[in-house]
Amino acid sequence: MSTTTKVPSATITTPNGHTYQQPTGLFINNEFWASSKPDKKLKVEDPSTGKHILDIESCTAEDVEYVIDVAHKTFHKQADKWASLDPRDRAEYLYKIGDWLEKNLDLIASIECMDNGKAYNLAKGDVTVAAKYFKSASQYNMDGRFIETGDGYVNYTVKEPLGVVGAIIPWNFPFLIMSWKLVPCLFAGNTIIVKPASTTCLTALMFGKICQEVGIPAGVVSVIPGPGSVVGDILAESMKLDKISFTGSTVIGKGVATKASQSNLKHVTMELGGKSGHVLFADADLKKSIPNIVNGIFKNAGQICSSGSRLYVQSSIYDEFLKEFKSYIETQIKIGSPFDPENYQGSIQNKSQYQTVLDYIKLGKEEGATILTGGEAIGDGTNGFYIKPTVFIDTKEDMKIVKEEIFGPVLTVGKFDTVEEAIELVNDSEFGLGAGIETSNLATALHVAKKIKSGMVWVNDYNDFDISVPFGGYKQSGYGKEMGTEALAGYVNTKAVRIKL
Repeated sequence: MSTTTKVPSATITTPNGHTYQQPTGLFINNEFWASSKPDKKLKVEDPSTGKHILDIESCTAEDVEYVIDVAHKTFHKQADKWASLDPRDRAEYLYKIGDWLEKNLDLIASIECMDNGKAYNLAKGDVTVAAKYFKSASQYNMDGRFIETGDGYVNYTVKEPLGVVGAIIPWNFPFLIMSWKLVPCLFAGNTIIVKPASTTCLTALMFGKICQEVGIPAGVVSVIPGPGSVVGDILAESMKLDKISFTGSTVIGKGVATKASQSNLKHVTMELGGKSGHVLFADADLKKSIPNIVNGIFKNAGQICSSGSRLYVQSSIYDEFLKEFKSYIETQIKIGSPFDPENYQGSIQNKSQYQTVLDYIKLGKEEGATILTGGEAIGDGTNGFYIKPTVFIDTKEDMKIVKEEIFGPVLTVGKFDTVEEAIELVNDSEFGLGAGIETSNLATALHVAKKIKSGMVWVNDYNDFDISVPFGGYKQSGYGKEMGTEALAGYVNTKAVRIKL
Protein backbone atom coordinates (compact mmCIF):
# COMPACT_ATOMS: atom_id res chain seq x y z
CA MET A 1 0.00 0.00 0.00
CA SER A 2 1.02 3.63 -0.25
CA THR A 3 1.60 5.49 3.00
CA THR A 4 2.26 8.75 1.23
CA THR A 5 -1.35 9.91 1.17
CA LYS A 6 -2.80 10.98 4.49
CA VAL A 7 -6.55 11.21 4.77
CA PRO A 8 -7.99 14.30 6.49
CA SER A 9 -10.68 14.03 9.12
CA ALA A 10 -14.27 14.93 8.32
CA THR A 11 -16.27 17.48 10.26
CA ILE A 12 -19.32 15.70 11.67
CA THR A 13 -22.13 16.87 13.93
CA THR A 14 -23.94 14.19 15.93
CA PRO A 15 -27.74 14.37 16.24
CA ASN A 16 -27.36 15.72 19.79
CA GLY A 17 -25.11 18.58 18.72
CA HIS A 18 -21.48 17.46 19.15
CA THR A 19 -19.36 18.80 16.27
CA TYR A 20 -16.05 16.99 16.01
CA GLN A 21 -13.33 15.78 13.63
CA GLN A 22 -13.93 12.15 12.57
CA PRO A 23 -10.91 10.23 11.27
CA THR A 24 -11.70 8.41 8.01
CA GLY A 25 -8.41 6.77 7.05
CA LEU A 26 -6.71 3.51 7.97
CA PHE A 27 -4.87 3.99 11.29
CA ILE A 28 -1.33 2.71 10.74
CA ASN A 29 1.89 3.87 12.43
CA ASN A 30 -0.09 6.53 14.30
CA GLU A 31 -1.36 8.25 11.16
CA PHE A 32 -4.52 7.97 9.06
CA TRP A 33 -3.77 6.78 5.53
CA ALA A 34 -5.60 6.24 2.27
CA SER A 35 -6.35 2.70 1.15
CA SER A 36 -4.40 1.26 -1.78
CA LYS A 37 -7.74 1.43 -3.60
CA PRO A 38 -9.18 4.75 -2.43
CA ASP A 39 -12.20 4.37 -4.70
CA LYS A 40 -13.38 1.46 -2.52
CA LYS A 41 -15.16 3.07 0.43
CA LEU A 42 -17.25 1.87 3.35
CA LYS A 43 -20.49 3.82 3.64
CA VAL A 44 -21.44 4.72 7.20
CA GLU A 45 -25.12 5.17 7.97
CA ASP A 46 -27.09 6.11 11.06
CA PRO A 47 -29.34 3.04 11.59
CA SER A 48 -31.77 5.05 13.68
CA THR A 49 -32.61 7.33 10.76
CA GLY A 50 -31.29 5.56 7.67
CA LYS A 51 -29.28 8.67 6.78
CA HIS A 52 -25.79 8.54 5.28
CA ILE A 53 -23.13 9.98 7.61
CA LEU A 54 -19.90 9.74 5.60
CA ASP A 55 -17.58 7.35 3.75
CA ILE A 56 -14.37 5.91 5.17
CA GLU A 57 -11.37 4.10 3.70
CA SER A 58 -11.75 0.34 3.19
CA CYS A 59 -8.74 -1.93 3.70
CA THR A 60 -7.55 -4.12 0.82
CA ALA A 61 -5.57 -7.36 0.99
CA GLU A 62 -2.41 -5.42 0.17
CA ASP A 63 -3.11 -3.00 3.01
CA VAL A 64 -3.66 -5.82 5.50
CA GLU A 65 -0.32 -7.43 4.66
CA TYR A 66 1.40 -4.08 5.11
CA VAL A 67 -0.24 -3.54 8.51
CA ILE A 68 0.78 -7.01 9.65
CA ASP A 69 4.39 -6.23 8.71
CA VAL A 70 4.23 -2.97 10.70
CA ALA A 71 2.84 -4.69 13.81
CA HIS A 72 5.31 -7.57 13.46
CA LYS A 73 8.31 -5.25 13.10
CA THR A 74 7.17 -3.11 16.04
CA PHE A 75 6.96 -6.12 18.32
CA HIS A 76 10.00 -8.09 17.22
CA LYS A 77 12.50 -5.46 16.08
CA GLN A 78 11.44 -2.39 18.07
CA ALA A 79 10.66 -4.03 21.39
CA ASP A 80 11.91 -1.01 23.29
CA LYS A 81 8.84 0.86 22.03
CA TRP A 82 6.38 -1.37 23.87
CA ALA A 83 7.06 -5.07 24.45
CA SER A 84 10.07 -4.58 26.70
CA LEU A 85 8.69 -1.63 28.69
CA ASP A 86 8.06 -2.02 32.39
CA PRO A 87 4.46 -3.30 32.58
CA ARG A 88 3.72 -0.44 34.97
CA ASP A 89 4.67 2.01 32.23
CA ARG A 90 2.31 0.30 29.79
CA ALA A 91 -0.41 0.49 32.44
CA GLU A 92 0.24 4.20 32.75
CA TYR A 93 -0.43 4.69 29.03
CA LEU A 94 -3.68 2.76 29.40
CA TYR A 95 -4.63 4.86 32.40
CA LYS A 96 -4.19 7.98 30.26
CA ILE A 97 -6.58 6.48 27.68
CA GLY A 98 -9.16 5.88 30.41
CA ASP A 99 -8.71 9.43 31.67
CA TRP A 100 -9.18 10.80 28.14
CA LEU A 101 -12.36 8.77 27.76
CA GLU A 102 -13.78 10.06 31.02
CA LYS A 103 -13.13 13.66 29.96
CA ASN A 104 -14.72 13.05 26.54
CA LEU A 105 -17.42 10.62 27.61
CA ASP A 106 -20.36 12.43 26.02
CA LEU A 107 -18.59 12.78 22.67
CA ILE A 108 -17.57 9.12 22.33
CA ALA A 109 -20.99 7.95 23.55
CA SER A 110 -22.69 10.22 21.01
CA ILE A 111 -20.57 8.86 18.17
CA GLU A 112 -21.28 5.30 19.29
CA CYS A 113 -24.98 6.06 19.49
CA MET A 114 -25.05 7.60 16.01
CA ASP A 115 -23.01 4.78 14.49
CA ASN A 116 -24.70 1.86 16.25
CA GLY A 117 -28.27 3.02 16.89
CA LYS A 118 -28.30 1.98 20.55
CA ALA A 119 -29.94 4.12 23.22
CA TYR A 120 -27.70 6.99 24.29
CA ASN A 121 -27.78 6.07 27.97
CA LEU A 122 -26.60 2.57 27.09
CA ALA A 123 -23.81 3.94 24.89
CA LYS A 124 -22.75 6.22 27.72
CA GLY A 125 -22.66 3.22 30.05
CA ASP A 126 -20.51 1.29 27.56
CA VAL A 127 -17.92 4.04 27.37
CA THR A 128 -17.95 4.50 31.15
CA VAL A 129 -17.14 0.81 31.65
CA ALA A 130 -14.43 0.96 28.97
CA ALA A 131 -12.84 3.99 30.66
CA LYS A 132 -12.77 2.19 34.01
CA TYR A 133 -11.21 -0.85 32.38
CA PHE A 134 -8.38 1.14 30.82
CA LYS A 135 -7.74 2.91 34.11
CA SER A 136 -7.70 -0.38 36.00
CA ALA A 137 -5.05 -2.04 33.80
CA SER A 138 -2.70 -2.16 36.78
CA GLN A 139 -4.97 -4.90 38.22
CA TYR A 140 -2.96 -7.16 35.92
CA ASN A 141 0.63 -8.15 36.48
CA MET A 142 3.31 -10.02 34.60
CA ASP A 143 4.60 -11.74 37.73
CA GLY A 144 5.87 -15.27 37.50
CA ARG A 145 6.24 -17.59 40.47
CA PHE A 146 8.96 -19.48 42.31
CA ILE A 147 8.50 -23.25 42.45
CA GLU A 148 10.13 -25.27 45.23
CA THR A 149 11.23 -28.76 44.16
CA GLY A 150 13.85 -29.48 46.79
CA ASP A 151 17.57 -28.82 47.12
CA GLY A 152 19.63 -28.73 43.98
CA TYR A 153 17.21 -26.81 41.75
CA VAL A 154 15.78 -23.36 41.27
CA ASN A 155 12.51 -23.19 39.33
CA TYR A 156 10.54 -20.17 38.27
CA THR A 157 8.05 -19.03 35.61
CA VAL A 158 8.00 -15.93 33.44
CA LYS A 159 5.03 -14.37 31.63
CA GLU A 160 5.86 -13.04 28.19
CA PRO A 161 3.70 -11.32 25.55
CA LEU A 162 2.51 -13.46 22.65
CA GLY A 163 3.45 -11.08 19.84
CA VAL A 164 1.03 -9.73 17.23
CA VAL A 165 -2.70 -9.97 17.97
CA GLY A 166 -5.63 -9.56 15.60
CA ALA A 167 -8.85 -8.36 17.24
CA ILE A 168 -12.09 -8.79 15.29
CA ILE A 169 -14.86 -6.63 16.79
CA PRO A 170 -18.65 -7.05 16.36
CA TRP A 171 -21.17 -4.32 15.63
CA ASN A 172 -23.35 -4.66 18.74
CA PHE A 173 -20.89 -3.20 21.29
CA PRO A 174 -18.19 -1.65 19.08
CA PHE A 175 -16.28 0.36 21.66
CA LEU A 176 -16.88 -1.72 24.78
CA ILE A 177 -15.86 -5.08 23.30
CA MET A 178 -12.87 -3.45 21.62
CA SER A 179 -11.74 -2.29 25.07
CA TRP A 180 -12.15 -5.82 26.46
CA LYS A 181 -9.49 -6.96 23.98
CA LEU A 182 -7.23 -3.92 24.02
CA VAL A 183 -6.60 -3.67 27.76
CA PRO A 184 -5.11 -7.11 28.55
CA CYS A 185 -3.47 -7.33 25.13
CA LEU A 186 -1.63 -4.02 25.42
CA PHE A 187 -0.80 -4.43 29.10
CA ALA A 188 0.91 -7.73 28.29
CA GLY A 189 3.13 -5.98 25.74
CA ASN A 190 1.63 -7.23 22.48
CA THR A 191 0.97 -5.19 19.36
CA ILE A 192 -2.61 -5.29 18.09
CA ILE A 193 -4.47 -4.92 14.79
CA VAL A 194 -8.13 -3.99 15.29
CA LYS A 195 -10.64 -4.92 12.62
CA PRO A 196 -13.97 -3.21 13.48
CA ALA A 197 -17.25 -4.37 12.01
CA SER A 198 -17.87 -2.76 8.63
CA THR A 199 -21.06 -1.06 9.81
CA THR A 200 -19.61 0.38 13.05
CA CYS A 201 -16.14 1.81 12.45
CA LEU A 202 -16.35 5.33 13.82
CA THR A 203 -15.40 4.87 17.48
CA ALA A 204 -12.65 2.40 16.53
CA LEU A 205 -11.09 5.06 14.31
CA MET A 206 -11.56 7.59 17.10
CA PHE A 207 -9.52 5.25 19.27
CA GLY A 208 -6.66 5.75 16.83
CA LYS A 209 -6.95 9.48 17.49
CA ILE A 210 -6.87 8.80 21.24
CA CYS A 211 -3.67 6.79 20.77
CA GLN A 212 -2.13 9.80 19.05
CA GLU A 213 -3.15 12.13 21.83
CA VAL A 214 -1.88 10.02 24.74
CA GLY A 215 1.35 9.07 22.96
CA ILE A 216 1.00 5.33 22.34
CA PRO A 217 4.10 4.50 20.25
CA ALA A 218 3.65 4.11 16.50
CA GLY A 219 2.96 0.58 15.30
CA VAL A 220 1.56 -0.68 18.60
CA VAL A 221 -2.10 -0.18 17.63
CA SER A 222 -3.53 -0.35 14.11
CA VAL A 223 -7.20 0.07 13.13
CA ILE A 224 -8.18 -1.22 9.71
CA PRO A 225 -11.85 -1.17 8.62
CA GLY A 226 -12.73 -3.42 5.73
CA PRO A 227 -14.68 -6.49 4.63
CA GLY A 228 -14.41 -9.49 6.94
CA SER A 229 -13.83 -11.74 3.95
CA VAL A 230 -10.66 -9.77 3.24
CA VAL A 231 -9.34 -8.38 6.52
CA GLY A 232 -10.57 -11.07 8.90
CA ASP A 233 -9.48 -13.98 6.73
CA ILE A 234 -5.97 -12.62 6.15
CA LEU A 235 -5.48 -11.95 9.86
CA ALA A 236 -6.64 -15.46 10.74
CA GLU A 237 -4.41 -17.08 8.12
CA SER A 238 -1.29 -14.96 8.62
CA MET A 239 1.83 -16.77 9.79
CA LYS A 240 3.01 -13.54 11.43
CA LEU A 241 0.09 -13.25 13.85
CA ASP A 242 0.28 -15.02 17.19
CA LYS A 243 -3.35 -14.71 18.28
CA ILE A 244 -6.85 -13.92 17.08
CA SER A 245 -9.44 -12.58 19.50
CA PHE A 246 -12.83 -12.85 17.84
CA THR A 247 -16.31 -11.83 18.97
CA GLY A 248 -19.19 -12.65 16.65
CA SER A 249 -21.44 -15.44 15.47
CA THR A 250 -20.65 -19.09 16.06
CA VAL A 251 -20.77 -19.85 12.33
CA ILE A 252 -18.19 -17.22 11.41
CA GLY A 253 -16.17 -17.95 14.53
CA LYS A 254 -15.73 -21.58 13.55
CA GLY A 255 -14.29 -20.46 10.22
CA VAL A 256 -11.90 -18.03 11.89
CA ALA A 257 -10.76 -20.66 14.40
CA THR A 258 -10.19 -23.19 11.62
CA LYS A 259 -8.08 -20.77 9.60
CA ALA A 260 -6.11 -19.77 12.70
CA SER A 261 -5.40 -23.40 13.51
CA GLN A 262 -4.51 -24.48 9.99
CA SER A 263 -2.04 -21.62 9.49
CA ASN A 264 0.33 -21.53 12.45
CA LEU A 265 -1.81 -22.86 15.30
CA LYS A 266 -2.13 -19.34 16.68
CA HIS A 267 -3.81 -18.69 20.02
CA VAL A 268 -7.54 -18.00 19.77
CA THR A 269 -10.17 -16.42 22.01
CA MET A 270 -13.71 -17.03 20.79
CA GLU A 271 -16.69 -15.15 22.27
CA LEU A 272 -19.53 -16.45 20.13
CA GLY A 273 -23.30 -16.78 19.95
CA GLY A 274 -25.82 -17.63 22.61
CA LYS A 275 -29.38 -18.71 23.28
CA SER A 276 -29.39 -18.17 26.99
CA GLY A 277 -32.01 -19.43 29.40
CA HIS A 278 -33.55 -17.28 32.13
CA VAL A 279 -35.47 -19.06 34.92
CA LEU A 280 -38.25 -17.43 36.96
CA PHE A 281 -39.11 -19.35 40.13
CA ALA A 282 -42.45 -18.94 41.92
CA ASP A 283 -40.81 -17.40 45.00
CA ALA A 284 -39.26 -14.52 43.04
CA ASP A 285 -40.39 -10.93 43.57
CA LEU A 286 -42.07 -10.12 40.24
CA LYS A 287 -41.69 -6.38 40.69
CA LYS A 288 -37.91 -6.87 40.75
CA SER A 289 -37.70 -9.80 38.37
CA ILE A 290 -39.67 -8.32 35.48
CA PRO A 291 -37.18 -5.44 34.95
CA ASN A 292 -34.37 -8.03 35.10
CA ILE A 293 -36.07 -10.13 32.43
CA VAL A 294 -36.62 -7.04 30.29
CA ASN A 295 -32.97 -6.06 30.68
CA GLY A 296 -31.98 -9.61 29.82
CA ILE A 297 -33.64 -9.63 26.41
CA PHE A 298 -34.60 -6.10 25.32
CA LYS A 299 -31.46 -4.20 26.36
CA ASN A 300 -29.63 -3.03 23.23
CA ALA A 301 -32.68 -4.19 21.24
CA GLY A 302 -31.78 -7.80 22.06
CA GLN A 303 -28.47 -7.51 20.22
CA ILE A 304 -26.38 -9.05 23.00
CA CYS A 305 -24.86 -12.49 22.58
CA SER A 306 -25.69 -13.35 26.21
CA SER A 307 -29.31 -12.16 25.99
CA GLY A 308 -31.77 -14.20 28.03
CA SER A 309 -33.83 -15.06 24.98
CA ARG A 310 -35.42 -18.22 26.45
CA LEU A 311 -37.52 -17.59 29.56
CA TYR A 312 -38.83 -20.45 31.68
CA VAL A 313 -41.53 -19.65 34.26
CA GLN A 314 -42.64 -21.93 37.08
CA SER A 315 -46.16 -23.12 36.24
CA SER A 316 -47.85 -21.87 39.43
CA ILE A 317 -47.17 -18.20 38.55
CA TYR A 318 -47.22 -18.48 34.76
CA ASP A 319 -50.56 -16.76 34.10
CA GLU A 320 -50.00 -14.04 36.70
CA PHE A 321 -46.56 -13.33 35.30
CA LEU A 322 -47.71 -13.08 31.68
CA LYS A 323 -50.35 -10.54 32.63
CA GLU A 324 -47.90 -8.32 34.53
CA PHE A 325 -45.12 -8.80 31.98
CA LYS A 326 -47.30 -7.79 29.04
CA SER A 327 -48.47 -4.69 30.88
CA TYR A 328 -44.92 -3.70 31.79
CA ILE A 329 -43.61 -4.06 28.23
CA GLU A 330 -46.46 -2.12 26.68
CA THR A 331 -46.40 0.73 29.21
CA GLN A 332 -42.77 1.03 30.31
CA ILE A 333 -40.60 0.27 27.27
CA LYS A 334 -40.34 3.22 24.93
CA ILE A 335 -38.80 2.78 21.50
CA GLY A 336 -37.44 5.36 19.11
CA SER A 337 -34.59 7.79 18.55
CA PRO A 338 -31.61 6.62 20.60
CA PHE A 339 -30.83 10.23 21.48
CA ASP A 340 -34.13 10.65 23.33
CA PRO A 341 -33.35 9.77 26.97
CA GLU A 342 -36.93 8.57 27.43
CA ASN A 343 -36.38 5.72 24.97
CA TYR A 344 -35.17 2.41 26.37
CA GLN A 345 -34.75 0.70 23.01
CA GLY A 346 -33.13 2.20 19.93
CA SER A 347 -32.84 0.69 16.48
CA ILE A 348 -31.56 -2.57 15.12
CA GLN A 349 -28.01 -1.89 13.96
CA ASN A 350 -28.29 -2.67 10.26
CA LYS A 351 -30.80 -3.51 7.57
CA SER A 352 -29.70 -7.12 7.17
CA GLN A 353 -30.17 -7.88 10.87
CA TYR A 354 -33.48 -6.00 10.88
CA GLN A 355 -34.76 -8.30 8.15
CA THR A 356 -33.38 -11.37 9.90
CA VAL A 357 -35.31 -10.56 13.07
CA LEU A 358 -38.51 -9.94 11.12
CA ASP A 359 -38.04 -13.25 9.31
CA TYR A 360 -37.74 -15.07 12.65
CA ILE A 361 -40.89 -13.40 13.93
CA LYS A 362 -42.71 -14.59 10.81
CA LEU A 363 -41.25 -18.07 11.30
CA GLY A 364 -42.41 -18.16 14.93
CA LYS A 365 -45.97 -17.48 13.81
CA GLU A 366 -45.72 -20.19 11.17
CA GLU A 367 -44.36 -22.65 13.74
CA GLY A 368 -47.51 -22.16 15.80
CA ALA A 369 -46.27 -19.98 18.65
CA THR A 370 -48.57 -17.25 19.98
CA ILE A 371 -47.52 -13.62 20.21
CA LEU A 372 -48.19 -12.14 23.64
CA THR A 373 -47.05 -8.68 22.60
CA GLY A 374 -45.15 -7.01 19.76
CA GLY A 375 -44.43 -9.06 16.67
CA GLU A 376 -44.00 -6.26 14.17
CA ALA A 377 -41.78 -3.45 12.96
CA ILE A 378 -42.36 0.21 13.70
CA GLY A 379 -42.46 1.89 10.31
CA ASP A 380 -41.22 0.33 7.09
CA GLY A 381 -37.47 0.55 7.74
CA THR A 382 -36.84 3.57 5.54
CA ASN A 383 -36.41 5.91 8.52
CA GLY A 384 -34.63 3.59 10.92
CA PHE A 385 -34.75 -0.08 11.85
CA TYR A 386 -37.18 -0.39 14.75
CA ILE A 387 -38.93 -3.54 15.95
CA LYS A 388 -41.34 -3.81 18.87
CA PRO A 389 -40.31 -5.96 21.83
CA THR A 390 -41.78 -9.34 20.90
CA VAL A 391 -42.80 -12.16 23.24
CA PHE A 392 -43.81 -15.62 22.02
CA ILE A 393 -45.77 -18.00 24.27
CA ASP A 394 -47.17 -21.49 23.58
CA THR A 395 -43.74 -22.45 22.28
CA LYS A 396 -42.26 -25.93 21.89
CA GLU A 397 -38.64 -26.76 22.55
CA ASP A 398 -38.00 -27.97 19.00
CA MET A 399 -39.12 -24.69 17.40
CA LYS A 400 -36.42 -22.77 15.56
CA ILE A 401 -37.29 -19.59 17.45
CA VAL A 402 -36.43 -21.49 20.66
CA LYS A 403 -33.30 -23.20 19.37
CA GLU A 404 -31.62 -20.60 17.13
CA GLU A 405 -30.03 -17.29 18.05
CA ILE A 406 -32.22 -14.47 16.72
CA PHE A 407 -30.14 -11.54 18.00
CA GLY A 408 -33.01 -9.13 18.34
CA PRO A 409 -35.82 -8.13 20.72
CA VAL A 410 -37.56 -11.52 20.64
CA LEU A 411 -38.28 -13.67 23.71
CA THR A 412 -39.78 -17.15 23.95
CA VAL A 413 -41.56 -18.21 27.14
CA GLY A 414 -41.99 -21.78 28.39
CA LYS A 415 -43.15 -23.45 31.61
CA PHE A 416 -41.59 -25.78 34.15
CA ASP A 417 -42.65 -27.43 37.40
CA THR A 418 -39.54 -28.61 39.25
CA VAL A 419 -36.06 -27.24 39.81
CA GLU A 420 -34.47 -30.14 37.95
CA GLU A 421 -36.79 -29.61 34.99
CA ALA A 422 -35.74 -25.95 34.81
CA ILE A 423 -32.06 -26.94 34.81
CA GLU A 424 -32.65 -29.46 32.04
CA LEU A 425 -34.49 -26.90 29.89
CA VAL A 426 -31.77 -24.27 30.26
CA ASN A 427 -29.02 -26.77 29.43
CA ASP A 428 -30.84 -28.12 26.37
CA SER A 429 -28.93 -25.87 23.98
CA GLU A 430 -25.79 -26.04 21.87
CA PHE A 431 -24.85 -22.69 23.42
CA GLY A 432 -23.64 -21.84 26.91
CA LEU A 433 -22.81 -18.15 27.19
CA GLY A 434 -25.21 -16.66 29.74
CA ALA A 435 -28.05 -17.68 32.04
CA GLY A 436 -30.30 -16.05 34.61
CA ILE A 437 -32.01 -17.16 37.81
CA GLU A 438 -34.81 -15.27 39.56
CA THR A 439 -35.48 -16.55 43.08
CA SER A 440 -35.59 -15.41 46.72
CA ASN A 441 -34.13 -18.75 47.88
CA LEU A 442 -30.34 -18.66 48.14
CA ALA A 443 -30.08 -22.45 48.25
CA THR A 444 -32.03 -22.72 45.00
CA ALA A 445 -29.89 -20.04 43.38
CA LEU A 446 -26.62 -21.74 44.34
CA HIS A 447 -27.81 -25.19 43.29
CA VAL A 448 -29.12 -24.08 39.91
CA ALA A 449 -26.09 -21.84 39.20
CA LYS A 450 -23.80 -24.82 39.81
CA LYS A 451 -25.78 -27.13 37.52
CA ILE A 452 -26.21 -24.73 34.58
CA LYS A 453 -23.63 -25.27 31.82
CA SER A 454 -22.85 -21.66 31.05
CA GLY A 455 -19.90 -19.33 31.35
CA MET A 456 -21.89 -16.56 33.06
CA VAL A 457 -24.84 -16.88 35.45
CA TRP A 458 -26.72 -13.90 36.83
CA VAL A 459 -28.91 -14.24 39.93
CA ASN A 460 -31.67 -11.66 40.39
CA ASP A 461 -29.94 -9.59 37.71
CA TYR A 462 -29.10 -9.86 34.01
CA ASN A 463 -26.71 -8.39 31.43
CA ASP A 464 -24.93 -6.49 34.19
CA PHE A 465 -21.16 -6.59 33.59
CA ASP A 466 -18.22 -5.62 35.77
CA ILE A 467 -14.63 -5.26 34.60
CA SER A 468 -13.42 -7.51 37.44
CA VAL A 469 -15.75 -10.39 36.52
CA PRO A 470 -14.64 -12.70 33.67
CA PHE A 471 -17.00 -13.21 30.74
CA GLY A 472 -16.92 -16.04 28.22
CA GLY A 473 -18.79 -19.13 27.13
CA TYR A 474 -19.14 -22.88 27.31
CA LYS A 475 -19.98 -25.26 24.44
CA GLN A 476 -20.52 -23.53 21.08
CA SER A 477 -20.50 -20.11 22.73
CA GLY A 478 -16.72 -20.22 22.58
CA TYR A 479 -13.69 -20.32 24.85
CA GLY A 480 -11.37 -17.90 26.58
CA LYS A 481 -12.31 -15.02 28.86
CA GLU A 482 -12.77 -11.28 28.55
CA MET A 483 -12.23 -9.01 31.59
CA GLY A 484 -11.24 -10.11 35.06
CA THR A 485 -7.78 -11.38 35.95
CA GLU A 486 -8.50 -14.42 33.77
CA ALA A 487 -8.36 -12.30 30.59
CA LEU A 488 -4.61 -11.75 30.76
CA ALA A 489 -3.94 -15.47 30.39
CA GLY A 490 -5.15 -15.24 26.80
CA TYR A 491 -2.43 -12.74 25.87
CA VAL A 492 0.72 -14.20 27.45
CA ASN A 493 2.97 -17.21 27.16
CA THR A 494 4.19 -18.75 30.39
CA LYS A 495 7.80 -19.92 30.27
CA ALA A 496 9.23 -22.26 32.90
CA VAL A 497 12.91 -22.11 33.84
CA ARG A 498 14.53 -24.99 35.79
CA ILE A 499 18.11 -24.53 36.96
CA LYS A 500 20.23 -27.32 38.35
CA LEU A 501 22.59 -25.93 40.94
